[in-house]
Amino acid sequence: MSFVRRSLILIGVPVAAFFILTTIIVAALVSNFTEEQAYRLMYSNMRECILNFENTLSAPSKMVEGMSLIFKDGFFDDDSQTSEVFEKMSLAYSEFPGFYGSSVNGKMFKGQNIKLPEGYSAREAAWYTGAVEKEGETFYSDVYVNELTNVLAVTISRAIYKDGELDGVIAFDFPMEDLQAFVGAVKTDLLDWSFILSPSGDFFMDEEYTPEDNIITVEDGAYKKIGEKLLEVQDDFVSGKVNGIKYVFRIAPIPMTGWYYVLGKSVSDVNAFSSATRILLSAAFFFLFVVIMAITAFIISRMRAKERVASNHLINETHNLALSSKENAVTAQDQSAAVKEIVATMEDNTALSEDISKKIKDVSGVATKTSSDVAEGVSFLEKNVSQLREIASANQNTIEGIKSLGDKIENIWDIVTLINSVADQAKIIAFNAELEASTAGEAGRNFHIVATEIRRLADGIIGGTKEIKAKINEIQQSSDTLILASESGTEKIREGVANAKNLEERFSSIKNASEITADSAGDITTIIQQQAIASEQILITLKQIASGVDKFRGATESVSEASQKLQVIAEELRK
Repeated sequence: MSFVRRSLILIGVPVAAFFILTTIIVAALVSNFTEEQAYRLMYSNMRECILNFENTLSAPSKMVEGMSLIFKDGFFDDDSQTSEVFEKMSLAYSEFPGFYGSSVNGKMFKGQNIKLPEGYSAREAAWYTGAVEKEGETFYSDVYVNELTNVLAVTISRAIYKDGELDGVIAFDFPMEDLQAFVGAVKTDLLDWSFILSPSGDFFMDEEYTPEDNIITVEDGAYKKIGEKLLEVQDDFVSGKVNGIKYVFRIAPIPMTGWYYVLGKSVSDVNAFSSATRILLSAAFFFLFVVIMAITAFIISRMRAKERVASNHLINETHNLALSSKENAVTAQDQSAAVKEIVATMEDNTALSEDISKKIKDVSGVATKTSSDVAEGVSFLEKNVSQLREIASANQNTIEGIKSLGDKIENIWDIVTLINSVADQAKIIAFNAELEASTAGEAGRNFHIVATEIRRLADGIIGGTKEIKAKINEIQQSSDTLILASESGTEKIREGVANAKNLEERFSSIKNASEITADSAGDITTIIQQQAIASEQILITLKQIASGVDKFRGATESVSEASQKLQVIAEELRK
């Protein structure tokens, strides 16, 4: 799996979870809000419809009340006067079927538009019995087709009394056509239900069912459960299924009539806005998620491209650094071998100097003996001259060896300079590597630490080369002193040879020459001892140089290992 894909998964999963959770929460809140608003709208529409019912029925109710005031003391004794009142009131409201009534003895009073069916008995009619039961209050009948008016209407009736006794009932029919307009206006969708129920469950003003149909028994009891719930709660919300569709019904009483108004809306219509909002939110959040992930992928790809360029550059630099470190290691190994060879030479030189010192002591003894025994001195003169020549030759070899040592020390200068140059280069490379690591961010922190260690190691190497240079200066100074001392000794030896030759011509001054020779031999001994001390100091210094070269070689190997580690890190960054 690529770095970009892995990064997108790590970022996308929590972002997607956040968007899904947010969508669910917001959709739930919107659903609850819209559902509550839908219920409030249903209640508001119902209240408006009920108020329209009451306002519409209030006028005929007041007309019936007005008629009852006319007959507050019962019907007139003269039946013709009573009939005249009914006729005039019917003419005053010609848009309605008219007023009618019946006395307690069965006498009917009516307007001109009302015709009595044959054998009609008002005392058995629902409008009459209902008003009697109301005992002076207005009675509203169920919806039915009245035999007197032949219209689907609601009869509004009221009982009148004379001397405290029932004297009859007056009534007025209100056609249902006017009331049905209110019921139909409340519907806002084809699936809506809007109707009125009687207290027993009969339908009023329904588009499909007549007042003879009861909600509990219609359609073989298909709506029985809903009807029973509606009649039971009387003023609340009821849920149920009608024809496989989930509905929420709101039932509320119509105070004037005792009826119940019912408004039903499908749950899908109630939740239509919340469903649309949920879909819109889901689409918006999905689009936003896609945009965010696209932008994230673009940014990660750009960052990854920059990392690859930096990694390639880092790999090249670390490869060069590794090669350079290996070359430095080989050079340091050669330098270590050369210094060890110089050490071995100096050890031989020290042994030679000790041998010279012993021989000078022998010469001094010979010179002392020559002073006491001149005769024997002549026989040994030639041998002494020969030994002095050998000493001069050995001393000259010592001088040449010291000069050769100086030349090799000059070569060490070149090596130290090369080491210092390599260390400077390593320091520059490490500094550049630190800069590259700082631009890599979190991924380059380990590389930054390694580069810092390399630069610190290069600083240590530069410090070590400075100490080596100081020691070499000391060696050169000691070497120059030794050369001067050796040349001085050589000159003394030459003088001894010249004096020995003069012994042949000046035998008389053999004693003095022997004393001079003894003194010179003592000086030579001192010089040789000084030379031995200087050689020992040079030997110690060279051993220190050898140790420093070994340390440098170890440091170079550490640089090589660090370069390899840097190369591995760069390869990881490039993946």
